[in-house]
Amino acid sequence: MARRSALKRAPKKPESTALRGVAGTRDMRSPAPSLDRIIHERLRLGIISALAANESLTFNDLKALMNTTDGNLSVHARKLEEAGYISCSKFFEGRTPKTEYKLTNAGRRALEGYLSHMEKLIEQMRT
Repeated sequence: MARRSALKRAPKKPESTALRGVAGTRDMRSPAPSLDRIIHERLRLGIISALAANESLTFNDLKALMNTTDGNLSVHARKLEEAGYISCSKFFEGRTPKTEYKLTNAGRRALEGYLSHMEKLIEQMRT
C-alpha cells in the first residue's frame, strides 16, 4: 500500500473576496449583507420566484416550470421548506396524491431582501 503524502491545501478565501472589483473599480466588500445562500442557488431561486408570482403550485407544476427531475425538485423544495421559505401540503384529489407549495411570509421577505441585495450589487457595478 502506497503512502499518501500529506498535501497542504491553501486556505479557502473568504466569500467577500469573491466580490472584489476589477482593477480601477470600487471594492465590493462594503458593509452590504451577504447573499442568502439558500435562495441564491438557481433552482431554489426559480422555485421561490414562481411561487411569488402564483398563489400556489403543485409539485408537477413546479417540475414542468423548472424543467427538472422529481428528485432534484424534491431536494431543493425540502431545503426551502426547512428554511421556512415555503410551505408544503399533501392531500388527495380523488385517489391521486397531490403536493402543493406556497410561499410563506418569511420566504417573501427573504426574496425581497435577496432582490434588494442584487439591485445594490448591480448599481455598484454600474457606477
